[in-house]
Amino acid sequence: MLYLIGIGLGNEKSISVEGSEIIKKCDKVYLENYTSKINMKDNFEKVGREFVENFNVLEAKDKDVAFLIIGDVFSATTHISLFNEAKDNDVDVKVINNASILTAVGITGLILYNFGKVASIPFDNKNVEGPIRILNDNQMINTHTLFLLDLNPAENKYLSIKEGVKYLEKRGVNTKIIACARLGSKDFK
Repeated sequence: MLYLIGIGLGNEKSISVEGSEIIKKCDKVYLENYTSKINMKDNFEKVGREFVENFNVLEAKDKDVAFLIIGDVFSATTHISLFNEAKDNDVDVKVINNASILTAVGITGLILYNFGKVASIPFDNKNVEGPIRILNDNQMINTHTLFLLDLNPAENKYLSIKEGVKYLEKRGVNTKIIACARLGSKDFK
């Protein structure tokens, strides 16, 4: 069976009891480490996007395999593809959901129902206009925009709030913002 386990945002204590119990019985456990950074003390095999995208779901046909996914399982398209591929190949799959940045942003006081599409601001953003199109679309329907800032945990590289704001200002964005960093962790801002 393939287990897709959301492990939340903080540390190893953020995982659910059910998720912890499943991990103990699995033959193989992979910790994805490209969508965020989390402090986990266990020695799971850390894998990147390429591994997840190329994972052969048939490996989980005759043994228990778990993917530990920072945040919630379905917050990233790669994990949705993994789920669909398992279903398409008649591989049993079980999902354990958890908190994600999409829910943790509620700490700002903004109501989740009032958010529109989410946009990502990449490191190399000189000629990138997608986030601005999403912002404009959201403003047309009077919704908030959540911008996710690019990261590469394997290289300890993170787009800063300052860099994200600079990107927006260069494109003429002049609106109120609430900036958050490390939501779900002890040192969130």
